[in-house]
Amino acid sequence: MTQLTRFILVPAVLGALLGLAIIVFTDDDDKPGYAQAVASAAPAVVNIYTSSFTSTSLLCRIPAYRDLCQAFGSGSQVQNALGSGVIMRADGYVLTNNHVVAGADEILVMFANNQTISATVIGTDPHTDLAVIKVPAEGLPVIPQLENEQPEVGDVALAIGNPFGLGHSVSQGIISGFSRTTITISPYDDFIQTDAAISPGNSGGALIDYRGRLLGINTMIYSQSGGSEGIGFAIPADIAIDIMNKIVEHGRVIRGWLGIRLAPHPTSYSGTGLAVAAVTHQGPAFRAGIRPGDVIHSVNGTPAVNAYSITRVIAATRPGSPLAIEVARQEQRFQTTATAGELPSS
Repeated sequence: MTQLTRFILVPAVLGALLGLAIIVFTDDDDKPGYAQAVASAAPAVVNIYTSSFTSTSLLCRIPAYRDLCQAFGSGSQVQNALGSGVIMRADGYVLTNNHVVAGADEILVMFANNQTISATVIGTDPHTDLAVIKVPAEGLPVIPQLENEQPEVGDVALAIGNPFGLGHSVSQGIISGFSRTTITISPYDDFIQTDAAISPGNSGGALIDYRGRLLGINTMIYSQSGGSEGIGFAIPADIAIDIMNKIVEHGRVIRGWLGIRLAPHPTSYSGTGLAVAAVTHQGPAFRAGIRPGDVIHSVNGTPAVNAYSITRVIAATRPGSPLAIEVARQEQRFQTTATAGELPSS
């Protein structure tokens, strides 16, 4: 009986007590999954529905006459599209993609509680495919944002949006990479890559971390089939927020401009140096003495390792400010200073 107590009953009692302690002290919040992250972020993610009205009649393009023109079949058409958006400010400012609202005559924003409000476009930035729209509302839920913590490759990423018009949907993946800068022809793009499923309708929605904080604005996918193939891209939150603030303040994004087109320089063995492929006549670079065929070695102290880094330096320079440029012409280096212009809107 003593051995029975020692080897069977005592371990059984201890095991039972341990199990009871686990049951008592385990909180439902510790269950696996990301329900808390979604609950934190989802109220700030909205569905966006747009309508574009086209007609061959000038009269039918006037909003007051649209219904009448449609009723009598005057060759008018309404094109509908959908997307997603992220509430960034409690007073109604919403970030989305430019391609979601471009050309729209009517924009409707549907909140998580199914309330729908018309929105107006505050400004767009086609260079980064971002747009800011506003709804006439106050006290809206705002997406949580990262503070000092930096996300890393391999971190969990959740995409929230309105795929195929289904409403709020969530997909899970990881951060697959950063600084994807050659995905589009824009020199101002800098994407987060994720394998969280991003489908048509997710554009403009939120990519969040395991705590529901905004990582980026979902923008596009790489796909040969048209559906998600595990390669999606989001605009990093810090870039998106900076663009939004500039649009809210100025109605547009103001970027510095030099008026040159850069290309790799095949004979540059030092690792730096970009060939000047073209110069805008009477532009800032032209007035500073830069000509096609020159080689740019640095701008404001930043080595010309690639066109992306130099374009970012120029874009970040306030129009009217100086740009110190190190140039080589026929193996002779010289310094020149250009006055930054403002990047043309088109």
